[in-house]
Amino acid sequence: MKSPVVDNHPPTLQPPTDPAAYSAAAAWIEARTNLRPTIGLVLGSGLDILADLMDQPLAIPYADIPGFPVSTALGHKSELLLGTVAQRPVLTMRGRHHTYEGWSAAQATFPVRVMHRLGIRTLILTNAAGGMNPDFRVGQIMLIRDHIALPAMAGLNPLRGPNADEFGDRFPAMNDTYSHRLVNLARTAAREAGTELQEGVYVWVAGPNFETPAEIRMLRAWGGDAVGMSTVPEAMVACHAGMEVLAFSTITNLCVDNLEATDRPDAEEVVTAGRAAGEAYARLLQTLLPRL
Repeated sequence: MKSPVVDNHPPTLQPPTDPAAYSAAAAWIEARTNLRPTIGLVLGSGLDILADLMDQPLAIPYADIPGFPVSTALGHKSELLLGTVAQRPVLTMRGRHHTYEGWSAAQATFPVRVMHRLGIRTLILTNAAGGMNPDFRVGQIMLIRDHIALPAMAGLNPLRGPNADEFGDRFPAMNDTYSHRLVNLARTAAREAGTELQEGVYVWVAGPNFETPAEIRMLRAWGGDAVGMSTVPEAMVACHAGMEVLAFSTITNLCVDNLEATDRPDAEEVVTAGRAAGEAYARLLQTLLPRL
């Protein structure tokens, strides 16, 4: 019987089990550019404006890359951009992948291992998140210092299954997921750029629904400052592969923590607030990247 055709859309794409899949995607990208970036940047919801920072970028649709997932989330385009930012060669993901779209955690993080194959060793992650810390305001940027990976703890771990020994150890440590060196560089860059930074713990939830008031109270009591549906799987896979990770959340809404509240968070609000923070991000990245 003839095998069915496999495309890049969920749920038909099977999890990559052959390390050659990462190499094939990386080789396909390398054949189309002479640029050899060492920095990767993943744009979160509403942060597409950061793509405008790139000089003469080469755009590659995800659908053209062998094995590459395609983004379907609101506010996420579906292409790689290769170019320079502040005279540093950068590969930018203009749109990411979430498990709520139907991807497995391994599929959603496929691009991170492709980046590693391309020689990228510094990964900057951005996202839109709900603010649980009562001191946070909409539009602020939170430097992620640590995370709580609820889906991973419950079995939706991107490192589950046979270990990819060529990337890292079976049991990687996660106490230094977010590079202390990069955190210090980001603090200095933020001061020089005039960009206010909060710092805190990001909680990864599976989504796609927003959290209930009881869940918000629980996550806050556990030490969470912001909550969202992305970033942590990418950070875990990058950490496993020995990449340095730096991550930021844009506080795009304040989480509802009581049943009497009339506010209702929605996706459009998240994208709009993310776009409003674009200028602050731009100043920060243009100051930070030359230091990396």
